[in-house]
Amino acid sequence: MLRLGDPAREAAEDVFFGQVVMIWARWAMIAAAAVLFLWNAGDIGSLTQRVVLLAGLMAVNFFLHGRYLVERPANRTLILLASLADVTLIAVAVALWGGFTSQLFVLLYPVLFAFALVFPPRFTAALTVVAVGLYVGAVAFFDLRWMTDVQLVKTLLVRLLALAAVAGLGTYYWRIQRDRRRRALTAALG
Repeated sequence: MLRLGDPAREAAEDVFFGQVVMIWARWAMIAAAAVLFLWNAGDIGSLTQRVVLLAGLMAVNFFLHGRYLVERPANRTLILLASLADVTLIAVAVALWGGFTSQLFVLLYPVLFAFALVFPPRFTAALTVVAVGLYVGAVAFFDLRWMTDVQLVKTLLVRLLALAAVAGLGTYYWRIQRDRRRRALTAALG
C-alpha cells in the first residue's frame, strides 16, 4: 500500500499529471521551430535540412502523444530521453544555422520549462546544465569571433541566465503542485 509522502507514488503522479503539459509544450516548440525554419530559410537546400530536423522533433512527439492517447503513457526514462533528444537537436540546429546569431535557442525554453514541471529539481538542474553546455558548444562550434566582443559575451550570459531562470520557475511551480497534492491527500485521509 502506498503511504502519504511515498516518493515512488509522488514521482508517478508527477509523470502522469505532467505528461500532457510536456506533450503540448513540445507541440508549441515544434510550431515555433516550423515558423523560425520557414522564416529564415534562404534556399531549398537549407529548407530541406531544416525540415529533416523538424521531422525528427515531430517523430519523437508523435510517439509520446500516441502512447498517451492509447493510454500507455510514457515513463520517466522515456520522457528523459525525449527531452535529451530535443535539447540535442536544438543545439545541432543552432550549430548548423547561425551559431550565436541563431534565434533557435528560444526553443530550449519550453523544453526546459516542461521538463521542470515533471521532474524533481536535481533532474531539472542536470538537464539545464546539459542544455546550457550544448548551446554554448553549438555557438562555439559555429564561430568563435563573438568571444572578442564584450557585448556579445554579455548577451550570451543573459541567454544562459534566462534558460536557468526558466528551469527554476518550472521547479518552483513543481514544488507548489506537489505541496497541493500532499495537502489534498492529507485532507482526504484525515
